[in-house]
Amino acid sequence: MMSLFSRDKQRVTVEETRWHTRGAHAPAVLPDIREQSEWDAGRAPGALHTPLSAPVAGTAPPKAARARPLVVICRSGNRSQRAVGPLRARGVEAADVEGGMRQRAAAGHSVVGPGGDEGSAA
Repeated sequence: MMSLFSRDKQRVTVEETRWHTRGAHAPAVLPDIREQSEWDAGRAPGALHTPLSAPVAGTAPPKAARARPLVVICRSGNRSQRAVGPLRARGVEAADVEGGMRQRAAAGHSVVGPGGDEGSAA
């Protein structure tokens, strides 16, 4: 099985994230590990809300994310970087997004709110 990320590459850019996670047949899943209030303010289209405590505690990824690489995102990249280590230690193919949702918004990529309207990267 071919790996989406090299052994040494644990971080991806916002542009790489879009390529890996956009569309119905995207090779990777985008778990958003921010707090509920941050998630409610805005998220990347197609992201799955998975609080940071889940990957750190060893909880299995959501069903939609199993057997697929994970591109983990948070607000600025710090929490997602912490989450990737435990995931990789359990054999999950994972990378985190450099700069997180803030970088995504700054790059002009869509951030949607709960009703599908424009959201913020809180």
